[in-house]
Amino acid sequence: MQFSGKNALITGSSRGIGAAIARVLAGHGLKVWINYKSNVSLANTLKEEIESQGGKAAIIGFDVSDENAFKESLMLIKESDGELGYLVNNAGITNDKLALRMSVADFAQVIEANLHSCFIGCREAFKIMSKQQKGSVVNIASIVGEKGNAGQANYAASKAGMIAMTKSFALESASRNIRYNVVTPGFIETEMTDKLSENVKAEYLKNIPLARLGKAEEVANAVAFLLSDYSSYITGEVLRVNGGLYM
Repeated sequence: MQFSGKNALITGSSRGIGAAIARVLAGHGLKVWINYKSNVSLANTLKEEIESQGGKAAIIGFDVSDENAFKESLMLIKESDGELGYLVNNAGITNDKLALRMSVADFAQVIEANLHSCFIGCREAFKIMSKQQKGSVVNIASIVGEKGNAGQANYAASKAGMIAMTKSFALESASRNIRYNVVTPGFIETEMTDKLSENVKAEYLKNIPLARLGKAEEVANAVAFLLSDYSSYITGEVLRVNGGLYM
């Protein structure tokens, strides 16, 4: 794949899907900025792994829901590298419970961590990329934002909002040669799904046409495509990586 930018910030990238995205983008020659909120050890381990394979990486710790911290971090990257080539808004949380038992605080917590933080990242990247007259942003939403899920009204709302918001940014930024797209993973092999019982996994697999869970690298490859010059005529789109679970 070809990339006209030279660096990328991936939020929430010290583990899971975010770490896989960092590995794949580094493998394509980009300098990756590994964001973490609290576990600097995981971030350092990933940085060392990428560098041991000849890639370029740096770590940057901040809370994505902190507006000032997010803005300052993007400016630090711009000042360090001379540009902000790409942004992947991947960081997010869950706080699952049935809607009848979900408090307004429970709902707002997830909206703030997932949707508000994504808005901050999209807006601030837009400011920097506008001056460059180029750039690409990919937001990691979820199949849950497309079809809903019991016990996840807050998470579903945050991810559905992310999809609609991405389309709005795509419309506003197109004249500046900036693209915004979304990837919606289905059930992916991560630490979260590792905790599921085999019976629960078997129930999920019954509904997945490809009859398996996805791999984090498969999501990362989709992200790399949407960031790259190979997708230069694609903006405002949702790329589903779910094994056919939601067609």
